[in-house]
Amino acid sequence: MLPLRCSAQNYEWGRPAASSEVAKLAQANGNTIDESKTFAELWMGTHPNCPALVASTSGTLQQWIEEHPESLGLTVQKRFGVQLPFLFKVLSVNKALSIQSHPDKQLAERLHKEYPKMYPDDNHKPEMALALTDFEALCGFARQEEVAEALRGVPELAQCVGEEATAALLRARGPDKQALKTAFTALMTADPDKVAAAVDSLVGRLGAAHEGDTNGGAAHGNDKAHVNGGAGSQQQHHAGGLAAKEALALRLNSQYPRDVGVLSCFFLNLVSLRAGQAIYLAANEPHAYLSGELMECMAASDNVIRAGLTPKFKHTQVLCESLTYEQGLPEVLEGSPSEVQGAVVYRPPFEEFEIRKATVPAGSSLQLPVSPGPMILLVQHGAGSVQAEAGVSGTGLQREVQVGRGSIAFVPAATQLLVSAQGEDLTLWAAAVNSTFFQLHDALGAAAQQHVPAATVADEVRGVERIHDVGRPGGCFGKRFQLQALVMGFGYKLQLHGLAISANNSQLPCPTSQYHLSAHGPSGADCTSGGSERAVS
Repeated sequence: MLPLRCSAQNYEWGRPAASSEVAKLAQANGNTIDESKTFAELWMGTHPNCPALVASTSGTLQQWIEEHPESLGLTVQKRFGVQLPFLFKVLSVNKALSIQSHPDKQLAERLHKEYPKMYPDDNHKPEMALALTDFEALCGFARQEEVAEALRGVPELAQCVGEEATAALLRARGPDKQALKTAFTALMTADPDKVAAAVDSLVGRLGAAHEGDTNGGAAHGNDKAHVNGGAGSQQQHHAGGLAAKEALALRLNSQYPRDVGVLSCFFLNLVSLRAGQAIYLAANEPHAYLSGELMECMAASDNVIRAGLTPKFKHTQVLCESLTYEQGLPEVLEGSPSEVQGAVVYRPPFEEFEIRKATVPAGSSLQLPVSPGPMILLVQHGAGSVQAEAGVSGTGLQREVQVGRGSIAFVPAATQLLVSAQGEDLTLWAAAVNSTFFQLHDALGAAAQQHVPAATVADEVRGVERIHDVGRPGGCFGKRFQLQALVMGFGYKLQLHGLAISANNSQLPCPTSQYHLSAHGPSGADCTSGGSERAVS
């Protein structure tokens, strides 16, 4: 293991140091805390905007990895190069983040080339947010009927969208991407004075019904996540008699007065999670985190396209043009039991990362599952020791480390860890390369070596979990989407149309659909049986 020193980011939307988990963990990790600042994000990774440092040398973790590439494992090196493929964070959210999306790989490359100061790298940024406390977010477009309800019930919203775009969306009898795109773009690009006047009107109209209640938002259930789209769906009300979205609009206006983001919330799903639940976001999906403490993991990127609820640069036209305009509720992950008792895993459909959690009772030990790729560990609570029983060797690596709250360490590929808790229960979080990536790699490798027609690999794929997609992830919302996995070690490109394999390895969420698989070798030659696509039921 390699102990790390990781730094915090002091963004304006963060929490005061005294109430910020980010500040507390950063201080426990050895950083000096300025109590006058807000603390938003603790970064644990190699991204140059806030790189982790090796505790013993103060050199960057990226430099150490370049000197010891074997620490990533051969499969990770072949797919991602000599770099950590994920970025691990803790977030403390006190006020809303921007209405934003993250670009896909192709768009990221273009934006980085054209605007290198605003888009600091050329990578995509799928991500997952895992609640440590009650957590609120806007996530994805609400269903068609809910957006229509908002346009009918919020006249200020319809006014900014415009008569023609509103009418087109209201005429739709089901999802209509073009009508949704036209309406959302009309709102987000509306004249700022018109938007400001509309927000003033909305706030004035709602204010009387909201006496004394300026802390709106969706109510939290006792044991389930609540996902609420549309104008408020009118099922959930607050003390002032307002629907959840109406109360949220008032709160957003108190944070970002007269901003277009106040109105844009009516287009999006309002999601409330309890601690231990997670949502994931693919590229080109609109979202905004609203409040709470959370773990976050993503592909190694800092690219953000913003369009509201922010004093920063807004690239509104790029955001509106690049969104998928898929509608539907996001999938909520509860965490799947690991093969080790006391551990759970949150595995999104992205090859770069997954998050693992382990709880070790006081006075006991737990052997963590081995990952074929690298990991980063964070101890959130408790104290004890972590012993590396196997793995690669390298400068500065320690076989045993005494850990406590705020301890962070890089773990090389294929390292067996034994975690022991002393005095109190120990809670440990780990970011790792998605296990499905390795399973799919192994399945394709075996097929290639045995000259098995690539179409038959579908049986293997059905037995593993979802992997990196270039469209709407998970759940598929009755739609077909495209999922790709690039296995660089064998030069194959596996392409599955409409595939959405369930997180529990048991079924396809769209069982009535047909799934087509094709695989191509390094030269682009079709590697399926008979040189054609094969149907997979």
